Amino acid sequence: EVQLVESGGAPVQAGGSLRLSCAASGVTFDDVAIGWFRQASGKEREGVACIVNRDGRASHATSVKGRFTISRDNAKNTVYLQMNSLKPEDTAVYYCAAALVVVAVRRSDEYDYWGQGTQVTVSS
Repeated sequence: EVQLVESGGAPVQAGGSLRLSCAASGVTFDDVAIGWFRQASGKEREGVACIVNRDGRASHATSVKGRFTISRDNAKNTVYLQMNSLKPEDTAVYYCAAALVVVAVRRSDEYDYWGQGTQVTVSS
């Protein structure tokens, strides 16, 4: 059974930083792409970043480029999302998802497994 468990969400002030973690189990970590998505209240789910675990190729949404960084630790089966210079508009539930492919995946409907989400709240 594939499981993804997010952690690291918290309340934070604008300009602060957080690091989210996504721990994966039940899957060959090298054979998946992991994506981070977020969904703010009343809004559609938005892709934030994705990484191909086999070779570390990563991409980030324009809205977070230069502030957020996705990375992975294959030895720990964990993907991270380092979030710096946080803004109130970054407030959302953040989800990680796994796609059973070794290419970058941006569309949420292309992901096979999802975590339960972790809340990030940025106050001004």
